Amino acid sequence: MFYYDFHNQIAKMKKKILIEGMSCGHCVNHVKEALEDLGAVNIDVSLDGKFADAEVGDSSDESIKAAIEDAGYDVVGIENI
Repeated sequence: MFYYDFHNQIAKMKKKILIEGMSCGHCVNHVKEALEDLGAVNIDVSLDGKFADAEVGDSSDESIKAAIEDAGYDVVGIENI
């Protein structure tokens, strides 16, 4: 989903990232930090659901996957929401 943020005047993309390998709260924090390092905002990481939702700006799926995999987790899919 695209939307226009009039306050920041940039278009943002919201993504759902499907993640395997998270087993605890520390894992959730590592994934969140990896996404924050890309500039993502409004990040919600679900340990039970095995996913993260985030507004990722203009980050590519490849860069999102690489950041999370560099943190030690497997990305099994990325969806636009």
